[in-house]
Amino acid sequence: MATRWGLCGAGKISHDFSVAMKTLPSEDHQIAAIASRSLERAKDFAKKHNIPKVYGSYEELARDPSIDIVYLGILHTEHWRVGLLFLKAGKNVLCEKPFAMNSGQVKDLVAAAKKNNVFLMEAIWSRCFPVHAEVRRLLAEQTVGEVKLVKAYFGSPQLHIPRSVEKELGGGALLDIGVYCLQFVLMVFNGERPESIQATGVLLDSGVDESVVVVMKFSKKRMAFCTFSIGARLPNDAVIAGTEGSIQVLGPMHCPTTLVVNGKESEYPLPPACLPLNFTNSTGLRYEAEEVRQCLLKGLKESPRMPLADSVLLTEIMDEIRKQVGVVFSQDSQ
Repeated sequence: MATRWGLCGAGKISHDFSVAMKTLPSEDHQIAAIASRSLERAKDFAKKHNIPKVYGSYEELARDPSIDIVYLGILHTEHWRVGLLFLKAGKNVLCEKPFAMNSGQVKDLVAAAKKNNVFLMEAIWSRCFPVHAEVRRLLAEQTVGEVKLVKAYFGSPQLHIPRSVEKELGGGALLDIGVYCLQFVLMVFNGERPESIQATGVLLDSGVDESVVVVMKFSKKRMAFCTFSIGARLPNDAVIAGTEGSIQVLGPMHCPTTLVVNGKESEYPLPPACLPLNFTNSTGLRYEAEEVRQCLLKGLKESPRMPLADSVLLTEIMDEIRKQVGVVFSQDSQ
């Protein structure tokens, strides 16, 4: 039986997700419905992507009994409210990153998923890429010895994009792209909580972060440092340095196709797209879709590749970084 997906949101990421789906066998994955607050947008989207059912509200999608899992591709300021709507309706949910605006909201989503006995995953698609799977394998085999340092950079000029710079839209480098650097560090250190976090950054006039540098200390004298910016382009790579060598994930580190292990380069090419994409390497969204299918077939309620505990810790770290840098959202006082 194919996994029947319902898309919530008819924006750019849902478009790319739909294009990525076309690279997977139709007997495994089907997009059965699209929901948008605008019925017209939903209809246009359905026509473009050949989706049979169209809804002009999220509530209608939540009531559709034929849907196996909802993909939440809306603005992250709405993830908490709309995520709870689907979870309380007994729907499995794959929620785009960042999971929510703060750790309080994330804990609410996790609690709702457990209470309703449904699957929930934060769509950190990076974790499902073959490159990341290989990194985990190499670390398990201690290919580079004992890991001492992890470095992750992500800089992308986005000051012209409203959702990146406006506070009401949950803007800032941290929540949009910094999340990728931080999740990489947590993956390398197996979801361990850092012993200390030091962050400094510069803010835009709107009160969101433009550029941030984070240094984290972990147990056994291990360190990580991350730099992310929506004001400038960076190499966008990640490096794991150990006592016996290094692993480099070449840019774009959040959706990588090239891995360098002790100087030896390997390629992991992506399938081509059938329609133009909005974001880099978006056909790689296929990997998280397949990860979700495998979890559902096994009856799992969370993904071992991106466990809910990792999502909670990730958001708690981001809360602490925002506190140190001075970014406050209206959701923090709710």
